[in-house]
Parts: sequence; structure tokens; C-alpha cells
Amino acid sequence: MKLVVVGFGFMGMTHTINILKNPNLRLAAIVDKNENVVREKVGENPGNFTTGSLSVEELAKIKVYTNLVECLDTEKPDACVIAVHTALHYEMTKLTLEKGVHVFLEKPFCLNIEEGEKLISLAKSQNKLLMIGHVVRFMPAYEKLKEMVDSQEFGKLEFLSLHRFSGLPAWGQWAEKQKDFGSSGGALFDLVIHDIDFAQWLCGVPNKIDASCLPGKLSNHDYVSAMWSYNHSDLKVKVEGGNTFHSAYPFQAGFSARFANASILFSSKESDNIVVATDTETKLIPVGDANDGFSGELYYFTDCIRKNEVPEKCTAESALEAIKVCWLMVNG
Repeated sequence: MKLVVVGFGFMGMTHTINILKNPNLRLAAIVDKNENVVREKVGENPGNFTTGSLSVEELAKIKVYTNLVECLDTEKPDACVIAVHTALHYEMTKLTLEKGVHVFLEKPFCLNIEEGEKLISLAKSQNKLLMIGHVVRFMPAYEKLKEMVDSQEFGKLEFLSLHRFSGLPAWGQWAEKQKDFGSSGGALFDLVIHDIDFAQWLCGVPNKIDASCLPGKLSNHDYVSAMWSYNHSDLKVKVEGGNTFHSAYPFQAGFSARFANASILFSSKESDNIVVATDTETKLIPVGDANDGFSGELYYFTDCIRKNEVPEKCTAESALEAIKVCWLMVNG
């Protein structure tokens, strides 16, 4: 399968690494407005954590375009991985779908709900797959949590708490984006949305949200703390996170959950295991590498194309629900 990566920042580089590792995929080209930045990114992927590395030899073999239309017309790829700034998501996804190309779009989907709805309709009319990269759904620890909830091996889920924090992003073009206040959606839409999406996928869209937001350097909602409630059950879900800390602040994410018969804990700082606690003992459940989620979501996307299947795990419709929940957390 022939793919093109659009945008060569942290996530574009991550997807490039995973495409090159898969013998069933071929990277036809990279599109970035700065042709030189592709050739310069050798070594480990910079970001709030490391997702792999690329060599001079690997990058030298890849064609680079500065214009998306020219790339699509010349290369005629089967699919595009779009990993550009949030403000460009609608424009570039629309253009790619209109060219008859499947799209894997990095989260967040679109900050504008109407634009998201238009892209969903366009993908359907073109009979093309549009999938949004909510990678947490594919990370082993979170997959295990969903398995626990679905199987009720520890009884009914009674309370879930998810958190995600990082320092103010300072790599790539993030410093420049501070001047364009609010354009990225800030931490709520760009960072905490991972947990918002996972929670609404796992537990459903809440009927009531009590939320507080604080401003930062990227938006008016760079910190959020919210409690979700449901009419059909006593379940409570807490979501908290942000990037209001200084840039060198270590990334951390995780969850705690109380089931009827046990409580569980997971932290990215000790990511090898989920801790399961009862009133009398604790035990460890091994989980895989979180970075496997990045390859997992991409390979799932390409498998759905190959099999001509609609993805059950990460639909554009579900991703748009996460955007709607984000706006509810802002506006009440």
C-alpha cells in the first residue's frame, strides 16, 4: 500500500518510522512546507517522549514535496497520513478526500463541529476511509482497561479517573503557535482530548459535566478538571490534565479505576504494569509498550482499507463526539 505523510513534526516523524518498519507499506513521499526540515531530522524523534529514530540513509530515499496537490497528482497514493497543525486539518483533509485518497488524520479532528460533519459526509460520498488518530485506544494498558470493563472480571466499574500532563510544548513550531493564541485548541483539544476520547468511548457521552478550565500560553483552556455524570448509572468519571507547567516538566499520564471488587492503577512513569488492589493484597498485570499504540493504530487503518471495512475502533463520528464533549467542558 502506497502512503504519503503530510507534515513532518513529532507525529509525522512517528508515522514515518512506523510506515518504514512495515513491509506491507510503502512510503511514497513526505509533504512539508519546509523541504529542508525533512532532511535535517535525523536521530531520535523530539517531543514530550521518544517514539523512535530515523537515519540519514532512510530519509535520503524519500521524496519530499512542499505542495500537497502536486504530491497527490504525481504520486497517486492509496492513503495520506495528515499530521499538520490543527488549523489546517479541515482544508488538507478535504483536499485529499476530493482527490479520492483515504485519510488518517491526527487528532484533534476539527475544532469546528460543522467542518467535522462536512468531512464525514465527504468521505462517505467518496467511499473513502477517514480515521482519526486517537492513539490511546490502541495503547496496551488502556486496551487492558477496556477489557476489564467489558468483561467485568472485577465487577462493575464505579469510578474512573484519567490524567495527562506535560510541560508547555517547546519543540517544532510550538513556540511560534503561542503567537496564534487558541489556534491549536490548547491543551484541552490537543492533549487532554486523548482521555476525553477514551472515556467517552469506554463509558459513553456524559449527561452532565462539571468542569473548570484555566488559561495558559496556548489557549484559555490549557488546564482542565472535569467530573462526568450519567443519568443511567451512578458511574463518575474524572478527567484532568494540561500543559500549564514549564517546558521541561516531565510528561505523565495514567488512570485509576474502582470496580466493585478491586481497584486498579496505571502510570506512564511506571508503565510496565497495571497494579490491581483489593482490600487484602496487590498484584501486577504486565502490559506492553505504550509506543506500540502508534504502530497499532496505523496498521489498523491500513488493514481496514485492505479489507474494505469500516473501522469499529476509531471512527470519525466517534472522534467528533470527543470534540463536542470538549466544547461542553468549555461552555457548560
